[in-house]
Amino acid sequence: MSAGAASAAVLDHSFNDFFDNSVGGSLFPGQRNALRSVPASGKLDGEGPEDPLRLGRAMRLRLRDAVQALLADPSIAGLKDAPKLAAVVLYAKSRAPKGEKKDNQTSIWGAELGRWLGMKESTVHHKVLPVLRGTDALHTQVVRDAKGHPTGLDCLVMPLWNARKSGGAVHPLALTKAELATLLHLIEALFGPGWTPEDKEPTPPGLLAGRTGKGAATDRLGLLLMVLNTRASGWLQLVGGSVKAKEGRGAATLARLLGCSPSGARKVLARLTEAGVVARQHRETSTRMRGRARVMLLPVARAYGRTVASAEAVSGAGSVFSARPVGACGDHGPAGTDGALGTSGIGGAEGVVDAVNQERPDGAELHADHASVVTAVVPPQLSCGFSGEGRGAEGRRPKRACAGEDQAVVGDDAAAGSTSPGAEDGPLRGEKPKESPVDERVGQRAAGAGAGGRPKAAGWEKAQQQRRVALPADLRLRVALGPVSWLWERLSGWQQDQVEAAAKAELAQLAGLGVAPEGAPRLLADRLTDRLAETGGEAMVTGPYGWLIRRGLPQRPACSHRKCDDGVRLDTGEDCENCGNVIHLRRARRARIGADIDRELPGLADGERRRVLEERLREHAAAEAEDLAWRQEQARAERARREAARAAAAEQAERERQAAAAADAIRQALACEDCGRDQAAGLCEACDHRRQTEALIGEAGLLAAAGSADLSEAGSIAAAVAGARTAIEESTAAAWQEFLQITDVATLEADPQAAADAYAFTAFQVAQQAVGEYQDDALALLRRTPEAEAEARRAYRSEQGRPWFQHNPTGADAVAAATKAADAARERVAEYLLAARLEQLHERSAARTEKPASWTERLPGLAARPLDGDATGAVIA
Repeated sequence: MSAGAASAAVLDHSFNDFFDNSVGGSLFPGQRNALRSVPASGKLDGEGPEDPLRLGRAMRLRLRDAVQALLADPSIAGLKDAPKLAAVVLYAKSRAPKGEKKDNQTSIWGAELGRWLGMKESTVHHKVLPVLRGTDALHTQVVRDAKGHPTGLDCLVMPLWNARKSGGAVHPLALTKAELATLLHLIEALFGPGWTPEDKEPTPPGLLAGRTGKGAATDRLGLLLMVLNTRASGWLQLVGGSVKAKEGRGAATLARLLGCSPSGARKVLARLTEAGVVARQHRETSTRMRGRARVMLLPVARAYGRTVASAEAVSGAGSVFSARPVGACGDHGPAGTDGALGTSGIGGAEGVVDAVNQERPDGAELHADHASVVTAVVPPQLSCGFSGEGRGAEGRRPKRACAGEDQAVVGDDAAAGSTSPGAEDGPLRGEKPKESPVDERVGQRAAGAGAGGRPKAAGWEKAQQQRRVALPADLRLRVALGPVSWLWERLSGWQQDQVEAAAKAELAQLAGLGVAPEGAPRLLADRLTDRLAETGGEAMVTGPYGWLIRRGLPQRPACSHRKCDDGVRLDTGEDCENCGNVIHLRRARRARIGADIDRELPGLADGERRRVLEERLREHAAAEAEDLAWRQEQARAERARREAARAAAAEQAERERQAAAAADAIRQALACEDCGRDQAAGLCEACDHRRQTEALIGEAGLLAAAGSADLSEAGSIAAAVAGARTAIEESTAAAWQEFLQITDVATLEADPQAAADAYAFTAFQVAQQAVGEYQDDALALLRRTPEAEAEARRAYRSEQGRPWFQHNPTGADAVAAATKAADAARERVAEYLLAARLEQLHERSAARTEKPASWTERLPGLAARPLDGDATGAVIA
């Protein structure tokens, strides 16, 4: 059996043992009463229209708590929206426990899950399932048929399994079969892909089934969370507190549900509005001012037979006061919140309502807040609804909030004592402050310093405000720093940034040492766990920042091997062999020294022998340390020598570069050899084109002579060369006239040098084109020579005589292949003949008498010659 097959067998065996021993029917000590979906009219299931969006209040709260508990699980929190939505879908499709082995599982395949998420199957296999497996949020097993072909994927949502194993029926995730079916029907109605089975009624696609691609999972998850936080009236329960005007209260609410920024939630809300599932507007007030922003879930409103107009009528009926401010809370909070106003119904427990009315109308007036009578099964995500809660602040009270406002009021004395004498020193809540927040913070620091406290640095307060309680959003860092999450909470903002940078550096170092990128975070987490165990636990760490930077995160090699960390190889996870060798050598040395002592000093007592042994071991260790220091010194000297050599080489290269630059500058300053133009680098562009044109004309003449002239007659060769030159000159003149027709002649006349350059370039292009034409003409003439025809006939017959054409040499295939071979042979012969003729012409040109020197070359020699008497007299006369 191969190693891969053995690993797969072990994984399958462990997975089956996991299901056999853990997912059995002994997880529930008792079953609680099932909650059924009840329409708003008060009818039970089966008595009214079966609309998945008509959820009873108790059912809606139950499903909302379950979904929020699933998303808040440590293995899912912090992931992207696609893995979160996949976990919700698999959770809804899970089977309720009945005591069988396959309970708590669901069967699906990648393509089907991609349809639920609005993405491709490859994206599911690369960016969804691996992430859920990596955080231990999902266990999967491939289902195969009798032939071994994969037919599906069994999935086990670990938060659900852990909840049923530990909490039983009282845990928020432990939904019954009816509740899971209700959640699945709700998801199908919202974004189900739709099915058309042959023997059953078709299931129509959901509202967002057509929304696929980038951001589809975010839109679907946001719609589901908003529906679960929407009452029968159709209005979404919005968060309290002040929010940014650009995003709005609806975006702040959706941001709190999705765990993203308000700006990102605003984009999601805009896409849902464009899809026709969300409507946004502002409440009308009696003062005709712009009232509180509201968000209506249109599918929920339609499911209860309501529209935007009818919902406004219900919310406005019976109101005796004008609309209250948006950010008010307590008795002054806006109407329409559900449960405690501080929580706005999101993540908290809702109060008890009348059994006839499944949800309280938006316009119902509220009295003072009271303690909740229902214990929340999910920790509330919002704290108290004060200013700043909607935009993600810490939830502190406003500047002039009473000191006892956070405490429960007991009796009249407590109510009377809730007034702070400092409330009269400044403006009341809602009034415009007289000084800026900057002056207010300066006054607070001055007051703190005057009260005997030491004034803090300006950056300290900012660092404390920027401190993040949760681990970084990067999944790799969350896994790596998971064992020290408590220490992370004790760090300041600047210290968290330093620790995050150090963790990233360690992960990069592990990747450079050959560790797989997906295994590096877990390896770093194991290192931190071991270091904490050495220290005695997190409680024994007095300085979290120093411990993490100097002891927890750094690698500690126990030997000289670069992949060793506390005696363990980082790449393999096994014991370091080099450390084993070092230990073996030390033990062998100790045994050898002990044998020498027994031989040299026999009869020593145990204590004296131990003292002599330790002394010799220290001497040997000192000698080794001295040798190590010498070798390190040699290595430093060698390193310095190499650095000096590299510096010398770099200096030499720089000198050569400067010399080349100087030579190039001198060359650029040279005048043209032909026309004498300054700064032409020895040859200007026009003269260069003239030289190349002349060479091309000569090559064209040789090609013309090689194709048509008789090489044995010099006159025929000269006539062909002259004809080619004349033709090229005529073509150049025609091309120049065409150029003058499309160019401003006055510009060329004003700059004669530019005109000369343009003419030289035109002649160069014409010559280039003529060379190609003459070569083609020469090859065409040489293809018709007897040599070419003879070679073509031989290739034709040879191709027909091949073994696969012997039985039918005159067939269509044989003739086509033979013709192609003949053409190729004819082309080869023509190219050979052209090359041979050109070589012969070049030899004839080289054999000709050299051209006499020009007068420019001859005059200096003539001037140096002495003149005779007659010549001198003639010159003087």
